[in-house]
Amino acid sequence: MNQTVTHSPAIQDEHPVTNAARCRFCHAPLSDTFVDLGMSPPCQTIVRPEQLNLMEAFFPLHAWVCGSCYLVQLEEYVSPEDIFTEYAYFSSYSTSWVEHARRYTEDMRARLGLNADSLVVEVAANDGYLLQHFVAAGVPCLGIEPAKNVAAAAAEKGIPVVTEFFGEALAKRLVGEGRRANLIAGNNVFAHVPDINDFSLGLSTLLAPGGVVTLEFPHLMRLMDENQFDTIYHEHFSYLSLTTAGNVLRAAGLDLFDVQELPTHGGSLRLFACHADDPRERLPSVAALAAREDAAGLNSLPAYARFEEQVKATKRAILRYLIDARDAGRTVVGYGAPGKGMTLLNYCGIGPDLLDYTVDRSLYKQGNYTPGTRIPIHPPERIAETRPDEILILPWNLRVEIAEQLAYTAEWGCKLVVPIPTVQVIN
Repeated sequence: MNQTVTHSPAIQDEHPVTNAARCRFCHAPLSDTFVDLGMSPPCQTIVRPEQLNLMEAFFPLHAWVCGSCYLVQLEEYVSPEDIFTEYAYFSSYSTSWVEHARRYTEDMRARLGLNADSLVVEVAANDGYLLQHFVAAGVPCLGIEPAKNVAAAAAEKGIPVVTEFFGEALAKRLVGEGRRANLIAGNNVFAHVPDINDFSLGLSTLLAPGGVVTLEFPHLMRLMDENQFDTIYHEHFSYLSLTTAGNVLRAAGLDLFDVQELPTHGGSLRLFACHADDPRERLPSVAALAAREDAAGLNSLPAYARFEEQVKATKRAILRYLIDARDAGRTVVGYGAPGKGMTLLNYCGIGPDLLDYTVDRSLYKQGNYTPGTRIPIHPPERIAETRPDEILILPWNLRVEIAEQLAYTAEWGCKLVVPIPTVQVIN
Protein backbone atom coordinates (compact mmCIF):
# COMPACT_ATOMS: atom_id res chain seq x y z
CA MET A 1 0.00 0.00 0.00
CA ASN A 2 2.92 2.36 -0.50
CA GLN A 3 1.88 3.44 -3.97
CA THR A 4 1.65 7.12 -4.82
CA VAL A 5 -0.54 8.30 -7.66
CA THR A 6 0.06 11.40 -9.74
CA HIS A 7 -2.09 13.32 -12.19
CA SER A 8 -1.10 13.39 -15.84
CA PRO A 9 -0.43 16.97 -16.98
CA ALA A 10 -2.03 16.13 -20.33
CA ILE A 11 -5.28 15.14 -18.63
CA GLN A 12 -5.23 18.25 -16.46
CA ASP A 13 -4.93 20.44 -19.58
CA GLU A 14 -8.02 18.79 -21.07
CA HIS A 15 -10.10 19.67 -17.98
CA PRO A 16 -9.51 23.31 -17.10
CA VAL A 17 -10.27 24.35 -13.56
CA THR A 18 -13.89 25.51 -13.35
CA ASN A 19 -13.88 26.85 -9.78
CA ALA A 20 -11.45 27.89 -7.09
CA ALA A 21 -11.78 24.71 -5.03
CA ARG A 22 -8.74 22.69 -4.08
CA CYS A 23 -8.40 19.15 -2.80
CA ARG A 24 -8.74 18.96 0.97
CA PHE A 25 -5.91 16.40 1.15
CA CYS A 26 -3.25 17.29 -1.43
CA HIS A 27 -4.48 20.84 -2.30
CA ALA A 28 -4.41 20.27 -6.06
CA PRO A 29 -7.03 22.26 -8.04
CA LEU A 30 -10.33 20.40 -8.57
CA SER A 31 -11.41 20.28 -12.20
CA ASP A 32 -13.00 16.85 -12.75
CA THR A 33 -16.65 16.17 -11.92
CA PHE A 34 -17.59 12.87 -10.29
CA VAL A 35 -21.34 13.60 -10.20
CA ASP A 36 -23.42 16.77 -10.01
CA LEU A 37 -26.64 16.20 -8.04
CA GLY A 38 -27.84 19.79 -8.36
CA MET A 39 -28.90 21.93 -5.42
CA SER A 40 -29.99 20.39 -2.15
CA PRO A 41 -30.58 21.44 1.48
CA PRO A 42 -28.46 19.94 4.26
CA CYS A 43 -29.87 16.43 4.63
CA GLN A 44 -29.77 15.93 8.40
CA THR A 45 -32.15 18.78 9.06
CA ILE A 46 -35.90 18.84 9.48
CA VAL A 47 -38.54 21.42 8.64
CA ARG A 48 -40.82 22.13 11.58
CA PRO A 49 -44.50 22.95 10.97
CA GLU A 50 -43.97 26.61 11.84
CA GLN A 51 -41.18 26.79 9.22
CA LEU A 52 -43.24 25.56 6.26
CA ASN A 53 -43.66 29.05 4.82
CA LEU A 54 -40.03 30.05 5.36
CA MET A 55 -37.10 29.85 2.97
CA GLU A 56 -34.58 27.04 3.11
CA ALA A 57 -30.91 27.20 2.24
CA PHE A 58 -29.88 25.08 -0.74
CA PHE A 59 -26.26 24.35 -1.66
CA PRO A 60 -24.58 22.63 -4.63
CA LEU A 61 -24.26 18.88 -4.27
CA HIS A 62 -21.43 18.64 -6.78
CA ALA A 63 -18.86 15.93 -6.11
CA TRP A 64 -15.39 16.34 -7.61
CA VAL A 65 -12.58 13.82 -8.00
CA CYS A 66 -9.05 15.08 -7.44
CA GLY A 67 -6.92 14.32 -10.47
CA SER A 68 -3.80 14.03 -8.30
CA CYS A 69 -4.80 11.82 -5.35
CA TYR A 70 -8.26 10.58 -6.51
CA LEU A 71 -10.06 11.74 -3.39
CA VAL A 72 -13.75 12.23 -4.26
CA GLN A 73 -15.09 15.20 -2.34
CA LEU A 74 -17.57 18.01 -1.92
CA GLU A 75 -16.65 21.59 -1.30
CA GLU A 76 -17.35 22.88 2.19
CA TYR A 77 -20.55 24.82 1.58
CA VAL A 78 -21.96 24.06 5.03
CA SER A 79 -19.69 24.29 8.08
CA PRO A 80 -19.43 21.38 10.53
CA GLU A 81 -20.80 23.71 13.21
CA ASP A 82 -23.98 24.25 11.16
CA ILE A 83 -24.38 20.53 10.47
CA PHE A 84 -23.40 18.89 13.73
CA THR A 85 -24.07 21.30 16.59
CA GLU A 86 -27.63 19.95 16.72
CA TYR A 87 -27.93 16.70 14.84
CA ALA A 88 -30.99 14.76 13.70
CA TYR A 89 -29.37 11.31 13.54
CA PHE A 90 -29.43 9.06 16.62
CA SER A 91 -27.55 5.81 15.98
CA SER A 92 -29.49 3.78 18.54
CA TYR A 93 -32.69 3.88 16.49
CA SER A 94 -31.17 1.21 14.21
CA THR A 95 -31.26 -2.13 16.00
CA SER A 96 -28.90 -3.75 13.51
CA TRP A 97 -26.37 -0.91 13.86
CA VAL A 98 -26.32 -1.24 17.66
CA GLU A 99 -25.73 -4.98 17.24
CA HIS A 100 -22.93 -4.25 14.77
CA ALA A 101 -21.34 -2.02 17.40
CA ARG A 102 -21.71 -4.64 20.13
CA ARG A 103 -19.93 -7.27 18.03
CA TYR A 104 -17.15 -4.76 17.29
CA THR A 105 -16.56 -4.10 21.00
CA GLU A 106 -16.32 -7.81 21.72
CA ASP A 107 -13.87 -8.31 18.84
CA MET A 108 -11.68 -5.40 19.94
CA ARG A 109 -11.58 -6.50 23.57
CA ALA A 110 -10.44 -9.95 22.49
CA ARG A 111 -8.04 -8.82 19.75
CA LEU A 112 -6.38 -5.99 21.66
CA GLY A 113 -6.68 -7.29 25.23
CA LEU A 114 -8.59 -4.23 26.41
CA ASN A 115 -9.31 -4.14 30.15
CA ALA A 116 -9.78 -1.80 33.11
CA ASP A 117 -6.32 -0.31 32.52
CA SER A 118 -7.08 0.65 28.91
CA LEU A 119 -8.69 3.73 27.40
CA VAL A 120 -11.04 3.60 24.44
CA VAL A 121 -11.91 6.85 22.67
CA GLU A 122 -14.66 7.08 20.09
CA VAL A 123 -14.64 10.10 17.82
CA ALA A 124 -18.22 11.00 16.84
CA ALA A 125 -19.66 8.93 19.68
CA ASN A 126 -23.23 9.96 18.82
CA ASP A 127 -25.70 8.76 21.47
CA GLY A 128 -23.39 6.16 23.02
CA TYR A 129 -24.60 3.30 20.81
CA LEU A 130 -21.04 1.80 20.79
CA LEU A 131 -19.27 2.94 23.95
CA GLN A 132 -22.12 1.68 26.13
CA HIS A 133 -20.82 -1.84 25.47
CA PHE A 134 -17.32 -0.94 26.68
CA VAL A 135 -18.83 0.68 29.78
CA ALA A 136 -20.77 -2.50 30.52
CA ALA A 137 -17.52 -4.51 30.20
CA GLY A 138 -15.64 -2.24 32.61
CA VAL A 139 -13.32 -0.72 29.99
CA PRO A 140 -12.72 3.03 30.56
CA CYS A 141 -13.83 5.13 27.64
CA LEU A 142 -14.31 8.67 26.41
CA GLY A 143 -16.71 9.90 23.76
CA ILE A 144 -16.04 12.93 21.58
CA GLU A 145 -19.27 14.26 20.11
CA PRO A 146 -19.85 17.88 19.03
CA ALA A 147 -23.65 17.59 18.71
CA LYS A 148 -24.93 18.52 22.15
CA ASN A 149 -28.36 16.96 21.71
CA VAL A 150 -27.01 13.47 20.93
CA ALA A 151 -24.07 13.82 23.35
CA ALA A 152 -26.61 14.29 26.13
CA ALA A 153 -28.08 10.89 25.27
CA ALA A 154 -24.61 9.33 25.55
CA ALA A 155 -24.02 10.98 28.92
CA GLU A 156 -27.27 9.45 30.20
CA LYS A 157 -25.72 6.03 29.47
CA GLY A 158 -22.83 6.83 31.83
CA ILE A 159 -20.34 7.72 29.10
CA PRO A 160 -17.94 10.66 29.68
CA VAL A 161 -18.33 12.97 26.67
CA VAL A 162 -16.34 15.92 25.34
CA THR A 163 -18.68 18.06 23.24
CA GLU A 164 -16.14 19.47 20.79
CA PHE A 165 -14.93 18.86 17.26
CA PHE A 166 -11.95 16.56 17.10
CA GLY A 167 -8.62 17.57 15.64
CA GLU A 168 -4.98 17.96 16.54
CA ALA A 169 -5.59 20.76 19.07
CA LEU A 170 -8.10 18.73 21.11
CA ALA A 171 -5.86 15.66 20.90
CA LYS A 172 -2.89 17.61 22.28
CA ARG A 173 -5.04 18.90 25.14
CA LEU A 174 -6.18 15.40 26.05
CA VAL A 175 -2.60 14.13 25.96
CA GLY A 176 -1.62 17.06 28.20
CA GLU A 177 -4.24 15.80 30.67
CA GLY A 178 -2.55 12.41 30.68
CA ARG A 179 -4.99 10.65 28.37
CA ARG A 180 -3.74 8.58 25.45
CA ALA A 181 -5.94 5.99 23.78
CA ASN A 182 -5.20 2.30 23.35
CA LEU A 183 -8.05 2.19 20.85
CA ILE A 184 -9.55 5.04 18.87
CA ALA A 185 -12.77 4.16 17.06
CA GLY A 186 -14.20 6.30 14.29
CA ASN A 187 -17.37 4.91 12.73
CA ASN A 188 -18.65 6.97 9.81
CA VAL A 189 -16.73 10.08 10.81
CA PHE A 190 -13.65 10.07 8.54
CA ALA A 191 -15.81 11.14 5.61
CA HIS A 192 -17.50 13.84 7.71
CA VAL A 193 -14.51 16.09 8.45
CA PRO A 194 -13.60 18.93 6.08
CA ASP A 195 -10.02 19.19 7.39
CA ILE A 196 -9.09 15.55 6.94
CA ASN A 197 -5.39 16.26 7.53
CA ASP A 198 -5.96 17.93 10.91
CA PHE A 199 -8.29 15.10 11.91
CA SER A 200 -5.68 12.48 10.99
CA LEU A 201 -2.97 14.33 12.91
CA GLY A 202 -5.33 14.30 15.89
CA LEU A 203 -5.63 10.53 15.66
CA SER A 204 -1.85 10.13 15.51
CA THR A 205 -1.36 12.49 18.47
CA LEU A 206 -3.93 10.88 20.75
CA LEU A 207 -2.97 7.27 19.98
CA ALA A 208 -0.79 5.62 22.63
CA PRO A 209 2.35 3.73 21.56
CA GLY A 210 1.21 0.28 20.49
CA GLY A 211 -2.36 1.51 20.13
CA VAL A 212 -4.79 0.96 17.26
CA VAL A 213 -7.10 3.23 15.27
CA THR A 214 -10.11 1.74 13.51
CA LEU A 215 -12.05 3.75 10.97
CA GLU A 216 -15.25 2.66 9.23
CA PHE A 217 -16.63 4.42 6.18
CA PRO A 218 -18.57 3.54 3.02
CA HIS A 219 -16.23 2.15 0.39
CA LEU A 220 -16.01 4.32 -2.72
CA MET A 221 -15.60 1.26 -4.93
CA ARG A 222 -18.93 -0.13 -3.69
CA LEU A 223 -20.59 3.28 -4.09
CA MET A 224 -19.55 3.31 -7.73
CA ASP A 225 -20.25 -0.36 -8.48
CA GLU A 226 -23.69 -0.32 -6.88
CA ASN A 227 -24.89 3.13 -7.90
CA GLN A 228 -25.14 4.46 -4.35
CA PHE A 229 -25.31 8.12 -5.36
CA ASP A 230 -27.71 8.94 -2.52
CA THR A 231 -24.91 8.46 0.01
CA ILE A 232 -23.52 11.76 -1.30
CA TYR A 233 -24.67 14.66 0.87
CA HIS A 234 -23.23 17.79 2.42
CA GLU A 235 -22.11 16.27 5.71
CA HIS A 236 -20.08 13.67 3.78
CA PHE A 237 -17.19 15.86 2.69
CA SER A 238 -15.08 12.95 1.36
CA TYR A 239 -15.70 9.60 -0.41
CA LEU A 240 -12.83 7.27 0.22
CA SER A 241 -11.08 4.32 -1.33
CA LEU A 242 -8.65 2.21 0.67
CA THR A 243 -5.76 3.64 -1.36
CA THR A 244 -6.65 7.28 -0.77
CA ALA A 245 -7.49 6.76 2.91
CA GLY A 246 -4.16 5.02 3.39
CA ASN A 247 -2.31 7.93 1.79
CA VAL A 248 -4.11 10.42 4.06
CA LEU A 249 -3.27 8.47 7.22
CA ARG A 250 0.31 7.88 6.13
CA ALA A 251 0.82 11.63 5.77
CA ALA A 252 -0.12 11.92 9.46
CA GLY A 253 2.33 9.25 10.62
CA LEU A 254 -0.07 6.30 10.68
CA ASP A 255 0.15 3.07 8.70
CA LEU A 256 -2.51 0.54 7.71
CA PHE A 257 -1.96 -3.02 8.91
CA ASP A 258 -5.36 -4.63 8.22
CA VAL A 259 -8.66 -3.98 6.48
CA GLN A 260 -12.05 -5.68 6.70
CA GLU A 261 -14.89 -5.40 4.19
CA LEU A 262 -18.25 -4.96 5.89
CA PRO A 263 -21.87 -5.11 4.65
CA THR A 264 -22.92 -1.98 6.56
CA HIS A 265 -24.14 1.13 4.72
CA GLY A 266 -24.18 -0.67 1.41
CA GLY A 267 -20.58 -1.84 1.74
CA SER A 268 -18.02 -0.31 4.10
CA LEU A 269 -14.38 -0.70 5.02
CA ARG A 270 -12.95 -1.01 8.50
CA LEU A 271 -9.35 0.13 8.45
CA PHE A 272 -6.86 -0.78 11.17
CA ALA A 273 -3.99 1.67 11.62
CA CYS A 274 -1.06 2.04 13.99
CA HIS A 275 1.89 4.38 14.37
CA ALA A 276 4.22 4.11 11.39
CA ASP A 277 7.04 2.84 13.64
CA ASP A 278 4.87 0.16 15.26
CA PRO A 279 6.53 -3.22 14.57
CA ARG A 280 3.26 -5.16 14.35
CA GLU A 281 2.71 -7.34 11.27
CA ARG A 282 1.15 -5.72 8.19
CA LEU A 283 -1.45 -8.22 6.99
CA PRO A 284 -1.85 -9.11 3.28
CA SER A 285 -5.49 -7.90 3.27
CA VAL A 286 -4.36 -4.31 2.66
CA ALA A 287 -2.23 -4.98 -0.42
CA ALA A 288 -4.87 -7.36 -1.81
CA LEU A 289 -7.67 -4.79 -1.66
CA ALA A 290 -5.41 -2.04 -3.00
CA ALA A 291 -4.69 -4.27 -6.01
CA ARG A 292 -8.42 -4.79 -6.58
CA GLU A 293 -9.01 -1.04 -6.49
CA ASP A 294 -6.24 -0.50 -8.98
CA ALA A 295 -7.72 -3.17 -11.28
CA ALA A 296 -11.10 -1.39 -11.02
CA GLY A 297 -9.48 1.79 -12.34
CA LEU A 298 -9.64 3.86 -9.15
CA ASN A 299 -6.16 5.22 -9.81
CA SER A 300 -7.14 6.87 -13.10
CA LEU A 301 -9.86 9.32 -14.12
CA PRO A 302 -11.90 7.40 -16.74
CA ALA A 303 -13.59 5.14 -14.15
CA TYR A 304 -14.88 8.19 -12.30
CA ALA A 305 -16.14 9.92 -15.44
CA ARG A 306 -18.65 7.14 -16.16
CA PHE A 307 -20.55 7.46 -12.89
CA GLU A 308 -22.73 10.49 -13.65
CA GLU A 309 -24.55 8.96 -16.62
CA GLN A 310 -25.65 5.90 -14.65
CA VAL A 311 -26.96 8.20 -11.91
CA LYS A 312 -29.07 10.14 -14.42
CA ALA A 313 -30.51 6.87 -15.74
CA THR A 314 -31.40 5.77 -12.20
CA LYS A 315 -33.21 9.05 -11.54
CA ARG A 316 -35.35 8.53 -14.63
CA ALA A 317 -36.16 4.95 -13.59
CA ILE A 318 -37.23 5.94 -10.06
CA LEU A 319 -39.47 8.72 -11.33
CA ARG A 320 -40.95 6.47 -14.01
CA TYR A 321 -41.84 3.85 -11.38
CA LEU A 322 -43.48 6.33 -9.01
CA ILE A 323 -45.38 8.14 -11.76
CA ASP A 324 -46.70 4.83 -13.12
CA ALA A 325 -47.80 3.82 -9.61
CA ARG A 326 -49.69 7.08 -9.13
CA ASP A 327 -51.25 6.92 -12.58
CA ALA A 328 -52.50 3.44 -11.73
CA GLY A 329 -54.11 4.77 -8.55
CA ARG A 330 -51.72 3.10 -6.11
CA THR A 331 -50.82 4.85 -2.84
CA VAL A 332 -47.11 5.06 -2.13
CA VAL A 333 -45.46 6.13 1.14
CA GLY A 334 -41.90 6.12 2.40
CA TYR A 335 -40.15 4.36 5.23
CA GLY A 336 -37.39 6.33 6.93
CA ALA A 337 -36.03 9.85 6.68
CA PRO A 338 -32.26 9.20 6.51
CA GLY A 339 -29.67 11.50 5.01
CA LYS A 340 -29.38 9.32 1.91
CA GLY A 341 -33.14 9.51 1.43
CA MET A 342 -33.06 13.28 1.47
CA THR A 343 -30.45 13.30 -1.31
CA LEU A 344 -32.56 10.93 -3.39
CA LEU A 345 -35.82 12.86 -2.87
CA ASN A 346 -34.28 16.24 -3.68
CA TYR A 347 -32.21 15.08 -6.66
CA CYS A 348 -35.19 13.26 -8.18
CA GLY A 349 -37.70 16.00 -7.28
CA ILE A 350 -39.96 13.64 -5.32
CA GLY A 351 -42.48 15.49 -3.16
CA PRO A 352 -45.88 14.76 -1.58
CA ASP A 353 -47.34 14.46 -5.08
CA LEU A 354 -45.50 11.14 -5.48
CA LEU A 355 -44.95 10.11 -1.84
CA ASP A 356 -47.87 10.77 0.51
CA TYR A 357 -45.69 10.74 3.61
CA THR A 358 -42.75 8.92 5.17
CA VAL A 359 -42.33 7.43 8.64
CA ASP A 360 -39.35 7.32 10.98
CA ARG A 361 -38.64 5.78 14.38
CA SER A 362 -36.83 8.92 15.53
CA LEU A 363 -39.00 11.00 17.85
CA TYR A 364 -36.86 13.97 16.82
CA LYS A 365 -38.13 13.75 13.24
CA GLN A 366 -41.77 12.79 13.80
CA GLY A 367 -44.32 15.54 13.27
CA ASN A 368 -41.95 17.46 11.01
CA TYR A 369 -41.18 17.54 7.28
CA THR A 370 -38.33 16.45 5.03
CA PRO A 371 -35.94 19.24 3.99
CA GLY A 372 -36.52 20.64 0.52
CA THR A 373 -39.32 18.30 -0.49
CA ARG A 374 -41.58 19.00 2.53
CA ILE A 375 -42.93 15.45 2.84
CA PRO A 376 -44.64 14.84 6.23
CA ILE A 377 -42.76 12.55 8.65
CA HIS A 378 -45.03 10.38 10.82
CA PRO A 379 -44.48 7.63 13.41
CA PRO A 380 -44.30 4.11 11.92
CA GLU A 381 -47.80 3.35 13.21
CA ARG A 382 -49.18 5.56 10.45
CA ILE A 383 -48.62 2.74 7.96
CA ALA A 384 -51.06 0.42 9.72
CA GLU A 385 -53.59 3.24 9.89
CA THR A 386 -53.50 4.11 6.18
CA ARG A 387 -52.62 0.69 4.65
CA PRO A 388 -50.71 1.97 1.58
CA ASP A 389 -50.24 -0.12 -1.57
CA GLU A 390 -46.47 0.35 -1.68
CA ILE A 391 -43.70 1.45 0.69
CA LEU A 392 -40.47 2.96 -0.66
CA ILE A 393 -37.64 2.03 1.73
CA LEU A 394 -35.31 5.03 1.76
CA PRO A 395 -32.63 3.55 4.08
CA TRP A 396 -32.15 0.68 1.63
CA ASN A 397 -28.99 -0.42 3.44
CA LEU A 398 -31.29 -1.55 6.30
CA ARG A 399 -33.82 -3.24 4.01
CA VAL A 400 -33.60 -6.64 5.75
CA GLU A 401 -34.22 -5.13 9.20
CA ILE A 402 -37.00 -2.91 7.86
CA ALA A 403 -38.65 -5.70 5.85
CA GLU A 404 -38.91 -7.68 9.08
CA GLN A 405 -40.51 -4.71 10.83
CA LEU A 406 -42.98 -4.32 7.95
CA ALA A 407 -43.85 -8.02 7.54
CA TYR A 408 -47.36 -7.29 8.84
CA THR A 409 -48.14 -5.21 5.73
CA ALA A 410 -48.35 -8.41 3.68
CA GLU A 411 -51.85 -8.98 5.10
CA TRP A 412 -53.20 -6.31 2.75
CA GLY A 413 -50.82 -7.08 -0.13
CA CYS A 414 -48.48 -4.12 0.33
CA LYS A 415 -45.30 -4.12 -1.78
CA LEU A 416 -41.90 -3.12 -0.36
CA VAL A 417 -39.72 -1.26 -2.85
CA VAL A 418 -36.05 -0.21 -2.73
CA PRO A 419 -34.66 2.39 -5.16
CA ILE A 420 -30.94 1.51 -5.12
CA PRO A 421 -29.01 0.15 -7.00
CA THR A 422 -32.10 -0.17 -9.21
CA VAL A 423 -35.81 0.00 -8.44
CA GLN A 424 -36.90 -3.41 -7.23
CA VAL A 425 -39.70 -5.01 -5.23
CA ILE A 426 -38.35 -7.09 -2.33
CA ASN A 427 -39.88 -9.93 -0.33
